[in-house]
Amino acid sequence: MAERSLFDSSLKRDLGRSFVATLVVLLTIVLTLMLIRTLGLAANAKLAPQDVVLMLGYTALANVSVLLAASLFIAVVGTLGRMYRDSEMIVWFSGGVSLSRFVRPVLQLAWPLVLAVAVLALFVYPWVNERSVKLRDEFERRSDLSRISPGKFQTSADGKRVFFIERDSKDSANGTQVFIYNRFKNSEAVTTARSGRVDVRDDNRYLRLENGQRNEMRNDAESSTVARFGSYETVVGNKLASPNDKPPPKTRSTLDLIVDADRVSMGELTWRLGLPLAAANMVLLGIGLAASSLRRAGNWNLLFALLTFVVYYNLLNLSQAWVASGSMTMALALLLIHGAAFALAMLMLWSKDNLTRRTFWMQMTGR
Repeated sequence: MAERSLFDSSLKRDLGRSFVATLVVLLTIVLTLMLIRTLGLAANAKLAPQDVVLMLGYTALANVSVLLAASLFIAVVGTLGRMYRDSEMIVWFSGGVSLSRFVRPVLQLAWPLVLAVAVLALFVYPWVNERSVKLRDEFERRSDLSRISPGKFQTSADGKRVFFIERDSKDSANGTQVFIYNRFKNSEAVTTARSGRVDVRDDNRYLRLENGQRNEMRNDAESSTVARFGSYETVVGNKLASPNDKPPPKTRSTLDLIVDADRVSMGELTWRLGLPLAAANMVLLGIGLAASSLRRAGNWNLLFALLTFVVYYNLLNLSQAWVASGSMTMALALLLIHGAAFALAMLMLWSKDNLTRRTFWMQMTGR
């Protein structure tokens, strides 16, 4: 009993340390990449600068479930692989501990994390995606002139327009000394006005200019047209999302997906249910993948394990696409991918146990 308690406690302690260290490293890398991407959205006028930190937090929460699963898998493979390299496995195997005996302490550490992955994937993931989409939609509904820095030239997202304004000190929604350059397929136009603003009506953005002129030049002819106007209004930008539009599947709650039960909803639900199943299967696969030769332990198993994780995660995404396209049902996709992974993990543990027993028997009998 004391030996069993020592084995469980020492293994869980090493796994816990490795998991925390791996999670910190992965989280730092992912947050850095997300920060660069979020700053790019702000620089391209797709996100308010003051919302960068909030968007970064939402994006990080949306990816925490995947990071937890990856960190847990790497911790299992890395810890057991180190035990093979340091010949600790020889000590445990000599004491009658089989490889399958490692399953219990590993699962004792892993099950709260797998449960956390399930909660994050089923409930937190759709909520943070909904908040992220709402944050960007609210920014899109603001006046374009209010998003442009006064005194600076700014290019639109499609690269076909250049804006320049001076902000009205009395009303931040209005601009003065407006300059707009438009590039079309066969012509170019320069529009100037003393004042302008952008209004949102019927889910469209309307640019309203007052007291200005428009100079249009055709590329295929040396001619230009000048038109002066007292008031000029046109639709600008893409049509905004209507509150009545159906939200994307990733922003909808798990209960809504179950109620709708269409192919796209079932595809999204397949991904959410598959993530905790994949996390649990990867723990079992990690025990078998970490096993290497007792005489020549190396790092090849870790590289192969990381490749296995990448393949498994891509299959998880493919299962979502298969269900959404109607190629297979959700039950069949879950059984095909995660059932096969579980069977493979059990087969690896059984084969590694038999191989270890034969190795020790041959060494003891001198054969």
